[in-house]
Amino acid sequence: MRPVDLVRDLRLGARLAVLRGGGRVLALAGDPVMQLAYRPWIDDPRLVHRRLRDGPQPYASRTGMMVVATAAACEDVVRDRRYGVRTRAGGTPGGAVDGGRDPLLEPVELSVLGLDPPEHTRLRRLVAPAFTPARIAAREELVTGVADQLVEHAAAQGRFDLVAQLAVPLPVAIIADILGVPDADADAFAHWGRAVGAGLGGVTSLPALHRLERAVVELRSLMADLLDRRRRAGPADDGDVLGRLAGEDVGDDEAVSLAVLLLLAGFETTSGLIGNAVVAMLEAGDPWEQLVADPPAAAPAVVEETLRYDPPVQFTARVPHVEVELGGQTIAPDTTVLAMLGAAGRDPAVHTDPDTFDPTRTTAGEHLAFSGGVHYCLGAPLARLEARVALAALATRLPRLRRLPGAARRRSLLLSEFTQLPLGTGR
Repeated sequence: MRPVDLVRDLRLGARLAVLRGGGRVLALAGDPVMQLAYRPWIDDPRLVHRRLRDGPQPYASRTGMMVVATAAACEDVVRDRRYGVRTRAGGTPGGAVDGGRDPLLEPVELSVLGLDPPEHTRLRRLVAPAFTPARIAAREELVTGVADQLVEHAAAQGRFDLVAQLAVPLPVAIIADILGVPDADADAFAHWGRAVGAGLGGVTSLPALHRLERAVVELRSLMADLLDRRRRAGPADDGDVLGRLAGEDVGDDEAVSLAVLLLLAGFETTSGLIGNAVVAMLEAGDPWEQLVADPPAAAPAVVEETLRYDPPVQFTARVPHVEVELGGQTIAPDTTVLAMLGAAGRDPAVHTDPDTFDPTRTTAGEHLAFSGGVHYCLGAPLARLEARVALAALATRLPRLRRLPGAARRRSLLLSEFTQLPLGTGR
């Protein structure tokens, strides 16, 4: 290790120790934001979410952040154009103020997700044509073919890992096709996705930071190489994102960052959605039987109920660029406001018996799992398509599906997803 790297690690290690220790103290003192980052609260956040919903909107966390958790308050924040994702100076909320990234608070370059208009608008327009509902619907045959092949292979076994054998390889194959990435390696992308996903909610250790940084370097190298090949090959009308970026007047760094973001976002959260849906149905019982009885008809409602009940992304952060009134309180510019999407999905003001998984409820689609406003998830139509096709394929081919021991779940302040989920085929 070079001396400069050793010094950097020593400094970051010291900061991590202070952040972890301070966060634990705040959690033990009752701060709900910090409790959602530590066990035992992180294992079942419902009580913390309920406390946040029942309290003032916004709730003033001792971290200096303001928190909203009701459906109405969260919707107000994510749709209000007076809020952005950057401070007025262009920095990380709570971190750098010079436009740079803090390796602990903002360890990953989030490209379009981490920008405000007009830059956000410009970059989003470059790739939006590939994610229109019509374009995504045209890929249903491809999604169905890949899902059927993966489930058929799983069905031939007595047991299989849903994450490794369906929930990751399906969205990897589809987003790779959309981007124009040949011969995508699902295992490699799963490794990269786990490394990045573990850091998105905040880096917790130096080894985790090193894994994340290696993953980002490898992903950027892959995308830079593919983009260079496309540009050297000359203009082509292939219809994929890399081909489009190669033909646009956009810098290499921006194009690579955008491609990496789309690749990660295109499979990581969809993988979580599929796993969360299967577990919720099998635990509830009746929803699985209803899906088995009519997979094509029941699957869309299961997807929406999962997005309400256990969304893969649990919160989003915004900062007001002007003084705003929120819930009768005055919020100063550049104050970080957390919108707790997972808590909003279980708001009893919107959903009757919200802690029950019930795809037949009429309010299942009333959620903010894909955020809202200018940062509404570009890939929402794709995630919905992949999840409903995957669930229908499982119910059709494996109606006696059951959970087996050995599941591993990643719960963090940001993400709720399974990284390992053994299932029995019932054969």
